[in-house]
Amino acid sequence: MQSKKKHKDTDGAKMAKEVDLLKVNITHTVGNAIFILIGVVSAGFGLKGFLLPNSFIDGGAMGISLLISEITFVPLSILIIVVNLPFLFVGYSQIGKQFALKSIIAIIGLALIVHFIPYPIITSDKLLIAVFGGFFLGAGIGMSIRGGAVIDGTEVLAIYLSKKTGLTIGDIILIFNIIIFSFGAYILSIEIALYAILTYLVASKTIDYVIEGIEEYTGITIISDYSESIRLMITEKLRRGVTIYSGKGGFGKRDGTLKKVDIIYTVVTRLEIASLKSEIDKIDPGAFIIMNSVKDTKGGMIKKRPLK
Repeated sequence: MQSKKKHKDTDGAKMAKEVDLLKVNITHTVGNAIFILIGVVSAGFGLKGFLLPNSFIDGGAMGISLLISEITFVPLSILIIVVNLPFLFVGYSQIGKQFALKSIIAIIGLALIVHFIPYPIITSDKLLIAVFGGFFLGAGIGMSIRGGAVIDGTEVLAIYLSKKTGLTIGDIILIFNIIIFSFGAYILSIEIALYAILTYLVASKTIDYVIEGIEEYTGITIISDYSESIRLMITEKLRRGVTIYSGKGGFGKRDGTLKKVDIIYTVVTRLEIASLKSEIDKIDPGAFIIMNSVKDTKGGMIKKRPLK
């Protein structure tokens, strides 16, 4: 009887774990799908509401598609798929099957949106076209990346080539875009190429904001003789999580006993840095504080502000 009960408990625990895993998978899948959907709708708005009606181009694979569309009159919806296919093959081999599949779905979705949805033409002002066309396109690319897909495969190629050459990913993307903008200047006009550079810069910065988050975090390492008091201040007064490392002071005589010390690590928003430093100074004005930029965080005791 006792053996049967243990067996039932084990089966129940396994089933509960499988249910939890299924919930996590469903949550992530739905979340990724929402990110990708918002991404392709935003990118479609940037293209059809700003760039396409005014013969503007961008960098990357999207820039190639726009440029070919301008000189051949092949529908952009077809070119988006055709131009990105080689990048997706590279992505399949370098990143994985799931990434490639989600990217194919996202790119086909963007092509369908560009072809079928009649976005309104927002403005004919060239500066507004470059800035806001780049903003919505960049937001779309960034949201798709957050969903685990790409709608512009340039970065995938850059990752692959960086492994084969001594160049960084940034160098490869820069060279790639210089070639595109040069062709744009020759085929269209220098003015359009200059606006295309502005569009690319806005899109690139928007992608960074969307992927890394508008909120900026700072990782702070604190070394002090009063580490326990500082730990209690951070956890109880500032209501933040901390991690404690065991370390040793490196300044000492040869073969001497090094002083043991608890090293505190915490992550706060940039708005809380001044408050934290002030509280540390109250406890130990001589504390050694190291601050590092953190792109984003997940979990823990961090207050996140939603994107607005």
